[in-house]
Amino acid sequence: MTNTVYETIRLEATQEGLAVVTLNRPDVHNAFNALVIEELTDAFDTIADQETIRMMILRGNGKSFSAGADLNWMKQAAELHTKEDNEHDAQKLAAMLLSLYEMPQMTLALVQGAAMGGGAGLVAACDVAVAMKDTKFRFSEVSLGLTPATISPYVIDAIGPRRARALFVTATVFDADYAERMGLIHYVVDDQAGMTAMEEHLANLVFAAAPGAIADSKRLVRDITGEIIDKDLGHETARRIAARRASDEGKEGIAAFLEKRPPSWGR
Repeated sequence: MTNTVYETIRLEATQEGLAVVTLNRPDVHNAFNALVIEELTDAFDTIADQETIRMMILRGNGKSFSAGADLNWMKQAAELHTKEDNEHDAQKLAAMLLSLYEMPQMTLALVQGAAMGGGAGLVAACDVAVAMKDTKFRFSEVSLGLTPATISPYVIDAIGPRRARALFVTATVFDADYAERMGLIHYVVDDQAGMTAMEEHLANLVFAAAPGAIADSKRLVRDITGEIIDKDLGHETARRIAARRASDEGKEGIAAFLEKRPPSWGR
């Protein structure tokens, strides 16, 4: 995959199969506007289509991961656009988040400074999130007369409905330790050295795993969550593991383990 030039983000990819998407509006704390949403969608879709990409890292340039929506852009949209135009803009944001959530590769958010509103929504839509200990989080929408509608499916999935409701209605600021206890993030690190070490550790785990199995595991969680545990679900899960055993990856993984050698996808 060749590196693509964007105006508001950066997309870089290594020959080893790592893609890095960087929010690149540091002067406004990487706030969203229409172009950011468009370019993130394009980047996520491009990465998802690349079988050689094994992992995607999402980060923010500068002091903050993302301050959420650009309020100047939202103000202009509210004043200049019709209700239908505003809904169309919101649909684009929803589509971008879904593209991130459904990406077959493992996705990792590296968070520093602040992750507010939609920025916290990006964190929730990733598979794994690591945050600096001094990072601040907030779902600030109600204080602006809005609701966190487009990010709500991912936040509720990450932290549960009661905690989401409490944070949505109070718009309270919370820190990385609380975000970790809730499940919004998975690891808290002290500094950049800790962030780099955790990034390398997680990359090593991902590159030791079969890429197709990772994609199927992500799909498994999406499909099974909320289902009634009964005989039909048992049949479905049995069908899926049987398909994996018979797959090329499954055969290679078991053979490599028994032969005490690295599998073909390892590095």
